[in-house]
Amino acid sequence: MAASDDILQVKELSKSFDKLQAVDGISFNLETKKVTILIGPNGSGKTTLVNLISGFYKPDGGDVFYKSKRITGWAPHKVYRAGIARTFQVPALFSKLNVLENVLVAEKQNPGEGFLRAPLKQLWKRPEENSTERAARILELLGLSGQWEKQANTLSGGQMKLLEIGRALMSGADLLLLDEPISGVNPTLAHEIFNTIVRLSKELGVTFLIIEHRLDIALGYVDSVIAMAYGKLISSGSPEAVISDPRVIEAYLGA
Repeated sequence: MAASDDILQVKELSKSFDKLQAVDGISFNLETKKVTILIGPNGSGKTTLVNLISGFYKPDGGDVFYKSKRITGWAPHKVYRAGIARTFQVPALFSKLNVLENVLVAEKQNPGEGFLRAPLKQLWKRPEENSTERAARILELLGLSGQWEKQANTLSGGQMKLLEIGRALMSGADLLLLDEPISGVNPTLAHEIFNTIVRLSKELGVTFLIIEHRLDIALGYVDSVIAMAYGKLISSGSPEAVISDPRVIEAYLGA
């Protein structure tokens, strides 16, 4: 039975594509308000696992529980509305909108957009002001408050990844699934991104599951590590324990 402070439980999750067993009976729990990275050689099944959790794929077997509620096979929009948001290796931003607008678009409750309420400003003015204040606070936490008027497509690659995290936070998500947030980012900004992730976890109580290859940077910031190889979970625990696990060393050397 999962501990009460586990936000996510994955139980015997499996997915195959024809004869390829991409995810093979994986089980693990994520502790609330912690930062966990998901590691493994290319082709080990990491992205498929995240796609199963976030609803982009339906599993062949096993279950996913979020806050003790079974969400197995839910559509992506339903998983998102429940409180799980994901980002992608290549940020999917609204390039013609500015930074603030990109965050605001993720607000789930926009009373001013309703056909009947739109003409009645008194019904939506204050809620929209609250949304703008919350978006500004998120941009401040991300170090993007000075960029709020810039079009999203003028940001650096690292800033785009931070902005995508901000949009996920604006949705009210408390579990974020990040796909290589520091891929292609220079080391200085990569450290800033992980410092920001840790700060968000502590200050906002957000839980993170992060696919990451740049272990030289990521390992210094995370609470735990899950390692995969050939679709299976081969090790999990503290960064020190997982990196020194002979199965993990063999998986990387073999790859």
